[in-house]
Amino acid sequence: MNRPMHRRTLLAGLCALLPARLAVAAQSLRIGTIGAGHVGSTLAGLWLRAGHPVMLSASDIGSARSAAEALGTNAQAGTPQDAARFGDVVLLAVPYGALPGLGASLHGLLAGKIVIDACNPYPWRDGDIARTARQQGAGILTQSLFPGAHIVRAFNSEDMSTIQAEAHRRPPLLAIPYAGDDPAAMRTVGGLIAEAGFDPVAVGPLATARLFQPGSSGFEADLTAPELRARLGLPRT
Repeated sequence: MNRPMHRRTLLAGLCALLPARLAVAAQSLRIGTIGAGHVGSTLAGLWLRAGHPVMLSASDIGSARSAAEALGTNAQAGTPQDAARFGDVVLLAVPYGALPGLGASLHGLLAGKIVIDACNPYPWRDGDIARTARQQGAGILTQSLFPGAHIVRAFNSEDMSTIQAEAHRRPPLLAIPYAGDDPAAMRTVGGLIAEAGFDPVAVGPLATARLFQPGSSGFEADLTAPELRARLGLPRT
């Protein structure tokens, strides 16, 4: 018997018996970040701590290298194209106004992949694309820019200073809302939220991500999971 294949088959079988959150934690996912600033480097650090290798990228590769060096082992740097190829999961962590250009250059590389959209649209910074995103819902517009990718909106609802301070706090954990249309992508992202040290709250399909975008009641809510579900009108679990 091919022993490496046998081990992979056994691991897959064990993961199938675990709850979704634990199944994700049982395997290592390669994560690419498009953006190596405060958002990208903060989340990269949390996922590195959970055992996932990360490649950070930026338009200026020097800044990506600096961020990777600061994070240490299992962090590396590359171009956005490198990170898109590297990642089983890819994080978008750039100003929202950069997404149309990234969609044009990367959507082919990201087709079929899980893409976490942590970008927020601000008209004062991002112009017309932000106004359109506010009207249509940022998740829906992001999906249109990356056809074929499995977009999940997550980690956009809290400032990164809060994420840094509250990760892995004593229970009850800080709730992080997330939304997407693909069930498998949602399970994976829910697991990554939990591994980062938060309580994942699945809000619904991608259209419901507007409930926690800027200007909504779920944005920067700083609540526990039961409190967040109550605020967003979600059923108790």
